[in-house]
Order: sequence, then structure tokens, then C-alpha cells
Amino acid sequence: MAQISVARSQGRLYHKSLVKRMWGFRYLYLLLLIGFLYIVVFKYLPMYGIIISFKKFSYRAGILNSPWVGLSNYAALFRLSAFWRVVGNTLWISLGKLLVAFPFPLLLAVLLNEIRLNRFKKTVQTLIYLPHFLSWVLLGGIVFNLLSVNGGLVNKILVSFGIEAKNFLVDTRYFRPVVYITQIWKESGWGTIVYLAALAGINPEYYEAAIVDGAKRFTRFRYITWPEILPTFVILFILQTGNVMNAGFDQILNLYNQAVYPVGDILDTYIYRETLNTGNLSLMTAAGTFKSVINFAFLIAVDRLAKLCGQSGLY
Repeated sequence: MAQISVARSQGRLYHKSLVKRMWGFRYLYLLLLIGFLYIVVFKYLPMYGIIISFKKFSYRAGILNSPWVGLSNYAALFRLSAFWRVVGNTLWISLGKLLVAFPFPLLLAVLLNEIRLNRFKKTVQTLIYLPHFLSWVLLGGIVFNLLSVNGGLVNKILVSFGIEAKNFLVDTRYFRPVVYITQIWKESGWGTIVYLAALAGINPEYYEAAIVDGAKRFTRFRYITWPEILPTFVILFILQTGNVMNAGFDQILNLYNQAVYPVGDILDTYIYRETLNTGNLSLMTAAGTFKSVINFAFLIAVDRLAKLCGQSGLY
């Protein structure tokens, strides 16, 4: 009984201490509450709408009163001839971005970290950050002007070298490379922020000792920089892989056209277009739910793979 009494007394003291510490940080918790409410309202509450994919949705009846149809919407979705084509395009474009565009922020961050003139470094950072703040509507217009067959800068350069002008945004052979290059252009600069923060956390004494030992730049990167920022790289890679079915709706919508549907029509643009054309919310909600499940599966699988390779992972 005495031990139980002591345990209860310690428990009360711990809770009082916890409440006291939380009260001391009450303003920080108030700031945290804003983010928490945002996630609940805009991320979790909309999940209620997933039940539409299991119903024959009627605008007049509403979500709750619409009749249940079980997995019929998913069966109808998987029978659509275009569905698997757009799923394949989504995977191809997303995995291509992972292989081609994802490493660029790391490369840029390492190069920026080597610049010793602060004014020049800040100027370069500002220039490469700028595209991130521009919408794909604006950037799409710039891309159209650059790649235009009639007077586009890129085709003018090609013609000056005796190469025939090419319609990059209509030819299925060039559309995906254009997507990868424009993704690098828009987001690589912004992606360097996390890597620059990780590089700033590396003990400079490591580099000083390596320089004294005669290590060159590549050697220092291989044995100091890369091992130190590898955990950051892995975390960002896992998070990016968890969005593998989100191939960039805004980007594709502003760059693609009917001529490149066979290689450029992704799941998001397909859902958007079919919802406007048919108004079948149940079928398109099923497509969105399918996309989320695949994203979640990729996230868990890559996280487990990272742990098997000796990294900490997310969970």
C-alpha cells in the first residue's frame, strides 16, 4: 500500500510539473494550435468525403442519403481503358522527376556553399529562388514563348546551328523532358534551403582537418559532406516518394494539350477533366482515393527500405 501511495504521489507531482511547464510555454502552444487546426480542418475533415466513392452520389440526396454501392465505383474505374494509361503516365513522370530533378537542389546547395563572396552568393540565391514564387500559369506562358516553333528562342538557336525547328510541347518525344527541365527550373532553388541548413550544421573543424591532410574538394564531399547530409537527403526522398502519384497537376495542366495525352495526361488532370465532363463525383472520388492509397503504400515501403539500409526513416 505504501508503494502504491508513493507511486500515486509521484504521478501527481509529475502531472503538476508537466502542466506548469506547458503553462510556461503557453504562447508557443497557442501558435502550434493554429497549425493543428489547419491540419484538422483542411486535411482530416475532408476525408469524410471519401465515402462518396462507395455511393452512387446524388446532389439532391446529399452525401449521407445517397445509396451505397460498395466497390462498384472502383470496379468501374479499373475497367476504364484510359485509367491505366494515366496511372502509367503519372508513375513515369513522378519517377522521372525523382531521378532527374530531385538531386538538383543538393547539387545547387553544395555549389552555393562553396561560394565565399556573400553578396554574390545572396544574389545567386535570390535568382534561383524567384521561379518558386511564380505560378505555373505565368511560367507556362514563358515556356510556350521560349519553345514556340515560330520565333521561340530555343528554336532560333537550333536553326542557327542548322537543326530543324521542333514543336517541343506537341511532340510526345519531347514533352516529358520539358516537364523535367521546367520542374528543375522552378523548384530546385527553393529546395536548396533545407540542404543549406544541413550544410551549415556541419562542424567546420572536419573540413579544416581534411584540408590539413591534403583532401581535395571531391574527397571532402565524399567523406564529410555527403555522410553528414545523407539523413536529410533520405528524409526528403521518403517524403517525395510519398507523393509519387502527385505528378504536378498545375505544371501538367498548363503545359499539356491533346497531342501529348498519350505521354502527358496524368491521374490528376484526368480526374479534373472527367469530373467537368461527366460530373460523376463518385467515380472520380474513387480515383482520388486510389491515388492516396498508392501514395501511402509507397511512403511506408520506402521508409522501411531506408531503415533496412541503416537510416532512421520517418517512423
